[in-house]
Amino acid sequence: MKVFLYRNDRQHEVSRVPAVFSVEGGNIEVASSNFGLKRCHFVADAGVERQMRPDPRSAEGRRARLDESRPLLSRVVGAISVVLLLVGVVLLLQQIAVPILQIPPIAEQIGPVEPLIDLPLWLSISLGAAAAVASTERALRMRYRWWLDAAGN
Repeated sequence: MKVFLYRNDRQHEVSRVPAVFSVEGGNIEVASSNFGLKRCHFVADAGVERQMRPDPRSAEGRRARLDESRPLLSRVVGAISVVLLLVGVVLLLQQIAVPILQIPPIAEQIGPVEPLIDLPLWLSISLGAAAAVASTERALRMRYRWWLDAAGN
């Protein structure tokens, strides 16, 4: 993924992420996840950090505008995305744990193990897709927690 630094509506620099752009008074640090930006901060020479505002014409800018114009709706959408990602984390943990616990030496020690949640294939795929959409929504808000956003998918 490439990121572009603009000054006065003109492209000034291009870099691959993670990127650090040197600017007057500090640096701009940009990092991405598989779903979009997870960090875009100005770090002053004194060490003070502040999140940068996205371009209003970008997808991130439109999401920020929704947050400003309809804060309640924005919070509801954000809460739904967190719930969908938590469901994704739980399902992923189960999909990892059950096969490991069914390995013969482990199964002999603890007994037979069945999945706690047995979902039909169509629902598993739907929840996976919903978790991907939720990760994209969080990326548009430049929110990222590895245990939620990466593990939820």
